[in-house]
Order: sequence, then structure tokens, then C-alpha cells
Amino acid sequence: MEQNNEYLSNRIIEWVVDNVDSNAVVESVSRLKGSTSSTLHSITLKVGQSVKRYVVRQFDNKEWLAEEPDLVLHEKESLLMAAKTGVTTPQVVASDETGEKCGIPAILMTKLEGAVELKPANMDEWLTGLAKGLEKIHAVEASDFPYQHYSYNDISTFKVPGWSKEPKTWESAINILTGPRPKTTDCFIHRDYHPANVLWNEGSVSGVVDWVNGCRGPRGVDVGHCRVNLAMLYGVETADGFLKAYQQQAGSCFTYNRYWDLLSLSDMLVGPPEVYPGWEAFGVSGLTNDMMKKRLDKYVVSLINQDS
Repeated sequence: MEQNNEYLSNRIIEWVVDNVDSNAVVESVSRLKGSTSSTLHSITLKVGQSVKRYVVRQFDNKEWLAEEPDLVLHEKESLLMAAKTGVTTPQVVASDETGEKCGIPAILMTKLEGAVELKPANMDEWLTGLAKGLEKIHAVEASDFPYQHYSYNDISTFKVPGWSKEPKTWESAINILTGPRPKTTDCFIHRDYHPANVLWNEGSVSGVVDWVNGCRGPRGVDVGHCRVNLAMLYGVETADGFLKAYQQQAGSCFTYNRYWDLLSLSDMLVGPPEVYPGWEAFGVSGLTNDMMKKRLDKYVVSLINQDS
């Protein structure tokens, strides 16, 4: 058996086998790159003449678990809802919500085909693919879904970032955020929709992963989160290109309001802006923390300088 099972215990491997097929043979175990808030492993099993691939997520971030002890249940419920979207998503095979069986809270899912693509050959087509995937998610009504969107930062206490070279612009942004919240109709949202959570195969989106934050909320939250990630990765022009692509896909179902972009931007700043390690893991090099600060300053200027 090919194995690179750092942090994946024999206890968890046995749990996987028991939940798939007790006669299954483990062919390989390897840690997946890119995850920063939990530990993900790919595990390949041979079941009779078939080869089946799965992903095990271990929720080993104690601080996160302390804040949200039901993380396994949350992802499980989100994946069940995501199955209604028409987007290819992992299927839940088994879950250990308390860690009683695995020694740590864990969830077992099917593994999707495809790979993260952060250096697309055609940026416009890539942005359109991202937008199409997101619009399908938002088409699902979620009034009975038990998880509701909330902001990661308390806007009432949010201050102008000390690192910024555009303090006046940030003051304007805070004034907007502390003003009236736009009225919207909630739908099902991914809540962490960005390019490192979208898989591609032969030029098309092949799946969307990492559903632990799925919830009811405004479309603009997902759009804004993806846009701020794109602004940090590539710049304002790319973020604007995604907005245009999403507007084309959503049509009259979406009314843009920069409030949600600004809220997503503030959510990104629970600390000083840093290069997301997942980007480097998927082949993007040359980014620096200083670049992230400059790009976020440019992004907030672009938002405040809008006509509305």
C-alpha cells in the first residue's frame, strides 16, 4: 500500500473500511494539499474489481471546534443540501460527529474528479465557469436550512486597518457598513466560494468542495467572498470580471450592492492580510503579504469610487 498517512490513524482507516466495505483493501492513503483549517486525506480502496476513491476530513483545529462543536454535522447538512444544486459535490458516506469512533470528529466523503486551476489559459472562460457554478448553488431555496450567515468581524468595532495607505477610503467603507443593511432574499450559499474550492477537468468545472460553511444568506456574500479572493490573487480587474460574469448568469435574480463586497472584505481582515497558503500549494508563486495589502487597498478604493 502506498502511504503518506500523517495524522491519519489506523483507527480512522479501519472506520473508513468498515463504512465502505469490510472486505475492501486499502491501496493508498495520501494527504491532500491546500487545506488550512482541517486535515484532508485521500484514500483509495479496492472493492472487489472496483477502485473507489474517498476523502476523509479530520476536524483537528481545537479553536474552531470550540467555537463550532457541530462542524461535522454542519458539513453533512450542507452536502445534503448541495446535492440539490446540480453542481457536482461530494457525497457523504459516513460521519463521526463527536470523534467517538475515530478519536477526532471526522467525515468521509466521495472524492471528486478534477483539480484546482489557478493559472487558467483563458481567464474570461475561467471566470464564466466560476460564475455558472455559483449561480447554480444560489438557485436553491434554503428557508428551512438550519445554518444562517453571520459576519466574522463585528462591524460596530471594526477599525481602519493600521497597515493601509488609504485610511480615508477605509473610513468611507466603514461608514457604509455601519449604515443600513440592504434588503435581500436569502438562498443557499457556499460561504467560502473561491477558486481553490472549485475543481476543473478538461476546461470545465467538475465539482465544488469544502462545504462546512454552507448556510442561508445573500447571494452577494458568496459573490463578494470570491471577488476579494480574486482581487488578492490577480487584482481588481479580475474581481470585476467575475462580477460581470456572475451578473450575466444570474440576470434579474441578482441586484449588485457594494455593501456585500465591503462586508466580505472586512471578513477577510480578522488579522493583517496574508498570502493564503492554499494558493502556493496549487502552484501560484511570487505573492507576498505586502502585495496583499496593496491589492486590498486598491480593491477598497475601487469599491468606494463606484457610482453607487
